Amino acid sequence: MELESIIQLTDTPIKIATGAIIAAVSAWFIQRRAASQQHASFRELRRIEILEDVSAQVGTVSHVFAKYSSLIAESIQFADRWPQSRRQELDAVNKELVEEFKKMAEAEAKLLMLGEKGLERALRLYGAKIAVYRKQVYIGRQDITPEQIIALKTAITQVREQFYDMLSRKYDQHLAKA
Repeated sequence: MELESIIQLTDTPIKIATGAIIAAVSAWFIQRRAASQQHASFRELRRIEILEDVSAQVGTVSHVFAKYSSLIAESIQFADRWPQSRRQELDAVNKELVEEFKKMAEAEAKLLMLGEKGLERALRLYGAKIAVYRKQVYIGRQDITPEQIIALKTAITQVREQFYDMLSRKYDQHLAKA
């Protein structure tokens, strides 16, 4: 056989084999990239889920604190005329608030686990503001004015809004990546 004939016979199989190798390598890279993106997407979705849990926990604390602050302000307003049944309701809400604070500590831990130190600090500040309110506004205190109580609640509301602003920005960032 001539050299030209051998080249013609092997040329086509070599081109087919080369094309197959290129296709296989390309498919492998594409599959690897898709798996990597799927893994990254799963991580982003998990982070989003954790941020949603944190938001729900803080929302519950806010709700219970609103009940607590209303009852405690009422107790100061009515002083000795405040009914015992309302005092019992306040005791129950106070216990509920303590339980929710435990959950808020869990939310802080989740934020630290995600590396969200700024969010964790903002949440801790929110909790600290509530603690200050509880130390300054209590049953039987008569030397505090309604304006002072409102000012304390306003400060708490501002800190809560700052936390939610930060959380919302972080949530949007992760949502855009998912």
